[in-house]
Amino acid sequence: MPSARTAPLLPSSLVVAAVVLTVGAAAPLAAAVSSPAPAVRPASRAAAPPSTGVPRPRVRLIATGGTISNRSGGRLTADELVASLPGLDTWVRAEREQFSNVSSSELTLAQWLQLARRANEIFRSDRDLAGLVVTCGTDTLEELAYFLHLTVRDDRPVVVVGSMRNPSTLGYEGAANLLQGFRVAVDPASRGLGALVVLNDEINSAREVTKTDALRLHTFQSRGYGVLGVVDQDRVVYYRRPVKRHTAESEFDVSAIQALPRVDILMVYQDAPGDLIKAAVDNGAKGLVIATAGAGATSGTQEDGLAYAAERGVIIVRGTRAGSGRIAPFRGATRQAAPMVGNAEGQGSQEENEFVRRMRTTVAAEDLAPVKARVLLMLALSTSREPSDIQRLFAEY
Repeated sequence: MPSARTAPLLPSSLVVAAVVLTVGAAAPLAAAVSSPAPAVRPASRAAAPPSTGVPRPRVRLIATGGTISNRSGGRLTADELVASLPGLDTWVRAEREQFSNVSSSELTLAQWLQLARRANEIFRSDRDLAGLVVTCGTDTLEELAYFLHLTVRDDRPVVVVGSMRNPSTLGYEGAANLLQGFRVAVDPASRGLGALVVLNDEINSAREVTKTDALRLHTFQSRGYGVLGVVDQDRVVYYRRPVKRHTAESEFDVSAIQALPRVDILMVYQDAPGDLIKAAVDNGAKGLVIATAGAGATSGTQEDGLAYAAERGVIIVRGTRAGSGRIAPFRGATRQAAPMVGNAEGQGSQEENEFVRRMRTTVAAEDLAPVKARVLLMLALSTSREPSDIQRLFAEY
């Protein structure tokens, strides 16, 4: 019996076009871009494909690699990814651009900068495009997505897509995720939401989402916040909007950044040694993110290591390893964050006073996961080395 295949519905009132990116490796930007389509005229919003003869919105796929492309015997190209979506041209006219084709962990920071510059260039040169979709390996997808969230300075959406299973595996979901990414990118309601992560029919903010399971398809979640929206058969549905600064409101200009400074992440665990912190500093770290226990505790000799880093001008950001929760800027005076307690002469101990001085120049990660705090700190250090300036950025972004 022939199978019936139902195409997902997309609003017909798409007045702009979209761009789709897939994230990959160190290969240079190589574009296989189809010729531009005519500008889309405004139309009424409806849950049906565009009428025959109406120009389809343009979407550009920029592929970088990842599991979504990792077929046995050779990785799928951007062209092959688009070809795997029968009926796509019912909704959009896809353009393809091969940025790289490697696992997400092989992408370098230099390539992150290159990709962000490319996205900005695309938006500047083509005002009719509706947004970007980037395919990326899921291992570091949340970090790349947040970087684009901070550095692509346009209010059109950047949709980041991946898959947990490869094209040679039974149950491969990459094609479905990619199709939903196209649909989100061209939906007018996606405008102004920044970088979006679309997998498993769910839309999450790049700032909030994290990978929560090594294998399961529902791995990407926004703990404590929930999804921004969903991609259903009839339409894209949004329930809330991000409130932190991003994309068009961002102050980070990647065209002025030649290289991102080294920032390392160290975790707190029982009796952790401070010499690992010292080693990071001695090897060139300009910033450190400490994934503290609970709401900010360190262990072992880590405070000695942090004192060593602070004396050498290294910016320290304290986050939490807990998986969620907010670390607030330091306001107390002792290790217990209590008011200043002095001795009989009204003076605190030298050790306590040094700790207080260091904590007052330590930046709080707010609710950012350590890997995302690292992304923001690298960009922040490209603009300032003043702790108060960097704390403002963590509060606003």
